[in-house]
Amino acid sequence: MDIGTAEAQRTQRELVAYLRSPEAIRERCGQLFSWVCEGKSENFVCDLTQLPRVADYVIEVIRKEYPNLDVPFHSRWRHFEAGGVGRLAKLDRLLAGLSPEEKAAAKFDLAIISVLLDAGAGDRWHYDEQETNLRLGRSEGLAVASFHMFCQGNFASNNLPQADASRLQKLTEAELATGFQVTAENPLVGIGGRLNLLQKLGQVLLASPHLFGDKNPRPGNLVKYLLGKSENGELAATTVFSAVLEGLSDIWPGRLEIAGVNLGDVWEHPAISDDGLVPFHKLSQWLTYSLLEPLQELGLTITGLDKLTGLPEYRNGGLCLDLGLISVKNPEIFRLSHLVGSAVIVEWRALTVILLDRIAATIREKLSMSTEELPLVKILQGGTWTAGRKIAAQLRTGGIPPIQIESDGTVF
Repeated sequence: MDIGTAEAQRTQRELVAYLRSPEAIRERCGQLFSWVCEGKSENFVCDLTQLPRVADYVIEVIRKEYPNLDVPFHSRWRHFEAGGVGRLAKLDRLLAGLSPEEKAAAKFDLAIISVLLDAGAGDRWHYDEQETNLRLGRSEGLAVASFHMFCQGNFASNNLPQADASRLQKLTEAELATGFQVTAENPLVGIGGRLNLLQKLGQVLLASPHLFGDKNPRPGNLVKYLLGKSENGELAATTVFSAVLEGLSDIWPGRLEIAGVNLGDVWEHPAISDDGLVPFHKLSQWLTYSLLEPLQELGLTITGLDKLTGLPEYRNGGLCLDLGLISVKNPEIFRLSHLVGSAVIVEWRALTVILLDRIAATIREKLSMSTEELPLVKILQGGTWTAGRKIAAQLRTGGIPPIQIESDGTVF
């Protein structure tokens, strides 16, 4: 290897590390935000005078959902109790007798599996829960369906509430369709993509024994790795995020690569200087947020929560569009369906990341609360995601997002 090649490879490794950082998400999204605000986009304009109105709307939703402003994290654990049903008590019963670390590992197994199955379900699919007679759709339905599959041992070779590499690789579309009650009359968007993610997860578990263990590799073995990264009972949220990206990046299909490294939720846009790349890592950050609570149950203090970003998905992005923070320049955008990598979707997501920070700051100012008292992960829960769903339901039948996305079940 000559010196030039070694330097090029080092530069590529540094770029990959940068694109996997929350700093890169904010910086690259910030470039697009400024570009739109300068009037250079063909697709969108921003009206920051609407910030106070949007903040007031979100505060109203927060106060209704959490009157004492004691808001939990925005994570998958909220969805497991959809409809006000205490399903997690069932999980606790199943895990009784395990050590605290073993319980946390099982909860990691569940959260990772469920989040990877959490891309948009479409507005026609639903899950009928036999025990409660509840009919649940969208994220809550996906969560409850995956919860019951997990509790039944469908993701583990030993039929226990766990997940392991061997079983995930053998999972079939028919098994997934049965667990999610998919039929011709009850179609689930991107079921093939979801299956592929879980099968790929099984493969990457084997490829990273330092993260997932060399004997019976499991997603939950990441608990042991992260405990080893903690200091004085503290663990940085970005450390969890880095582990998620390192361990799971290879599961994402058909994505951009640098030096053979799968970049995941990273897309191209011509307005970005240097390499033209915009990282989002939406599902990876959603997963990170969902892994924090089992770690807290082990007594760890999570630090640096607000270094992670808001989630650029259609509820948060829809809130910004529906309340006028973002407007489209061409109404055709609403009539067409867009690929995830299109300029329209990349710009919409980038604007959402930056505007969520602005909305959060405005909310804290209005409530006289600090970042520590009301971190972004709580504002998302209280919060912008719920408000986005509420305004969508008021404006469109079925609460569909304002912009239609062609999803393969691996991004949204």
